[in-house]
Parts: sequence; C-alpha cells; structure tokens
Amino acid sequence: METIARDEAFKLLKKYNKDPFHIQHALTVEAVMKWYANELGYGADAEYWGIVGLLHDIDFELYPEEHCLKAPEMLREAGVGEDVIHAVVSHGYGITVGCGTTLDVEPEHEMEKVLFAADELTGLIWAAALMRPSKSTKDMELKSLKKKYKSKGFAAGCSREVIERGAQQLGWDLEKLLTMTLQAMAASEDTINAEMAAEQEE
Repeated sequence: METIARDEAFKLLKKYNKDPFHIQHALTVEAVMKWYANELGYGADAEYWGIVGLLHDIDFELYPEEHCLKAPEMLREAGVGEDVIHAVVSHGYGITVGCGTTLDVEPEHEMEKVLFAADELTGLIWAAALMRPSKSTKDMELKSLKKKYKSKGFAAGCSREVIERGAQQLGWDLEKLLTMTLQAMAASEDTINAEMAAEQEE
C-alpha cells in the first residue's frame, strides 16, 4: 500500500480547505477511522485508515457540486496512491452530486465501508454534541443520540438514508454503528480539540 505521510496529507488537505469546520470534520473522520481500524482488527493499518479519513472530503470546499469527481486529480497530482483515491471516491457511492452525476465507485474493502457509514454520522453526532451543555460527545448517551437521529428536522443535512445504507453494507444493525461511532468520537475528542487549537495559533 503506497501511502502519503500523515503530515503531507494534512498539508494537502489545508491547501484546498481553509474553513475550520471542514478541517475539524476531516480530523474527526481521521480519528474515527483510526479508532475503527484498531477496534476491527486492522491496527497495523490504522494510520492508513486515518489518512483516507483525513483526505475523504478534499474537494468539497472548492467543488461542492463536483464532490468526489475532482478529488482524484487533486490527489494524483500530490502523488497519492490509487488505493487511497478509490477509498476517497467510494464514500460518495450512489449519491448524486450537484452537477447531476451519480457516483458509482462502490466501497469494497471494510475500511471503505466504515468510511461510507461513519462520515455522515460524525456530522450528526457533532451537531448533537453542540446542543449539550457540555458541548461534548464524552457525556452523551446512546439514547439521546437515538432520539436526535429519529428527529427528522435535526441535522437534516446528514442523510439517514446514507447512514443506514452504510450499516447494511457492513452487515451491522444501526445501533451497533451509532454506538461504535459515538465511542470513537468520545475517545478522540480531546486530541481533535488540541489539534484545532494548534491550527488556530498558526
């Protein structure tokens, strides 16, 4: 597996993404992917899973209407391997982007399926955390997350259909996906906050 070094990947992300919200989302998905790699028995590849998570939305800020279509050229130009590119593009599987193209690269490896399932869900969990007095995922209970998940109007931009399709692709029930992703975010929240704080000082 040809992979780009983590600091190079982070620089590449910041070349195309300036919005702190997007950088935080990338760091969150990176951390969640690393957590899942360790949890699912792919610990030796945790860094690789993380890099895929870090780069998954590389084209979104500049090209929201062509999300996942612009990413390959951005990544190739930086010398990123085709396996990472496939993984990045596959998280848009079955989704029709703004320019009218339906993305048809299917997640194959378990890592790609985890990315597909957890990406939207991290956004929903983060939105739920921000409504808590603590503004944190660390004291969030599964039942309060499930309530927010079921409420159609809450974080309406986070597609339940994609999250549920993600759980199906993994062969998991929704509760397992919610439980594990919440655990992953709670476990990595402090690290992400520290990294965001360091970014703001730069």
